[in-house]
Amino acid sequence: MSSPFFDFEDGDFVHSISDRMAIDSDGHHMMRMGDNMAMDMDSGEIHIISSWANSDDD
Repeated sequence: MSSPFFDFEDGDFVHSISDRMAIDSDGHHMMRMGDNMAMDMDSGEIHIISSWANSDDD
């Protein structure tokens, strides 16, 4: 697992639970769309985030 990253849209931290899925401090599930983009699976909104590096990049 990687370290938490920041969601600029919601102003909270997100913790990855797999390579492509994460959960934020409000309990919303997020799907990785790119290094700096994630989709809120509850609302369908795209969020700008700090770096969520792919484990293949390590």
